[in-house]
Amino acid sequence: MSAIDITEAEARALLQRALLQSRADHCEVSFRASARGNLRTARNAVSTAGMNEDHVVTVKAMFGRRSASASANQLDDATLRRTVHAAEELARLSPEDPEWVAPLGPQPYLAVPAAWSEATARLSPAERAGLSAPGLAVARERGCRAASYLEDTRSVEARLSSTGLFGYHRATRVDYSVTMRTADDAGSGSAAVDQNDVARLDTAGAARIAAEKAVASRERRPLAPGAYPVILEPLAAAELLALLMEALDARAADEGRSAFSRPGSGTRIGEKLFSESVTLRSDPTDANVPGSPWASDGRAHGSQTWIERGTLRALHGSRYWSEKSGTALPPQPSRYTMDGGGGTLEELIRGTARAVLVTRLWYIRSVDPRTLLYTGLTRDGTFLVEDGRIVHAVNNFRFNESPIAMLQDVQALSAPVRANGAMVPAMRLGRFNFTSVSDAV
Repeated sequence: MSAIDITEAEARALLQRALLQSRADHCEVSFRASARGNLRTARNAVSTAGMNEDHVVTVKAMFGRRSASASANQLDDATLRRTVHAAEELARLSPEDPEWVAPLGPQPYLAVPAAWSEATARLSPAERAGLSAPGLAVARERGCRAASYLEDTRSVEARLSSTGLFGYHRATRVDYSVTMRTADDAGSGSAAVDQNDVARLDTAGAARIAAEKAVASRERRPLAPGAYPVILEPLAAAELLALLMEALDARAADEGRSAFSRPGSGTRIGEKLFSESVTLRSDPTDANVPGSPWASDGRAHGSQTWIERGTLRALHGSRYWSEKSGTALPPQPSRYTMDGGGGTLEELIRGTARAVLVTRLWYIRSVDPRTLLYTGLTRDGTFLVEDGRIVHAVNNFRFNESPIAMLQDVQALSAPVRANGAMVPAMRLGRFNFTSVSDAV
């Protein structure tokens, strides 16, 4: 039997075999197996395809405040015993951890059935080719060259500790991204879709969108840098929202290092920092974006509202900082949803007097962590919208913008769609700061 097909009972038995070898004060054993298949195309032809499978068991041993980990990719008793002993030897040599917290006991892990799709788990090479084929057909029809990448993943994770904590979780995911270039290399468009269930993955639709952007962006007209109203497509918005989610860190806020630090002391929880239309939440059982039932430190993920109608409601933090601050802090979520309005991106465009339509952001880098200011580039199709329609393509830009400022000036939202593992609406913003022109296509 392949390790990727391990059942819950078999996973528990495997981890128990390792745990019984331990003589540490406390021991945690985890197991992860994954199988990945992929197919890549370039210049309208398949270029590479492959499949890999791997598994690892990790043992963390603790003696008081000293701890260390060791890993192995063989599951026989002799290897498990050596791995446990290696972790214990390293733990005895390790310095005491100044941020040590007591081991977790059993956790109320939620079942996340939507994370697993049998169809995704059993994708064959022929099925991967079938999913990628529409992109090649669309490219030929539109006179473009397509480069695409399809990857499907199935994984199983389990964890067991000497305090009785146990968890088992299976997940699948399939991602497809495609970039189209016109034959003269003057126009470029891209699109990306991802799902847990391959039956919901629309590769043909993504290819058509990428080709339309490529053809429409061939003849760009110059537009000077400046602050413009913008429409961010969901994939572009998701890039900046992910950075915001990461920045909702309680420790940084408490220590005065964050945009969410209150002047003097404390955090800005309870303050209205964003537009009334902004609500950001997470729930690992959400069927649209199912997440992991646990965080990396073993805590259970639950339903959480982070921003509610513009008001900051919660920050995430480590177990250590939760104890030090005396605050029950949730862990950082693995998936999130931003509530939206109604209608589609196209309807949002039709209701817009004038704005720059940004379809993709690229090469985003931090400028000022204290204000959450980032810089990056637009690419693969940037357009001018006037009187409810796209009138022509424009040059690409470098931008300097903060997702905080971005969400303070939300004018309208579409219904959320899945983008980069999150549910995100297209959004029209009153102002977005483009600092210079980019020569990117």
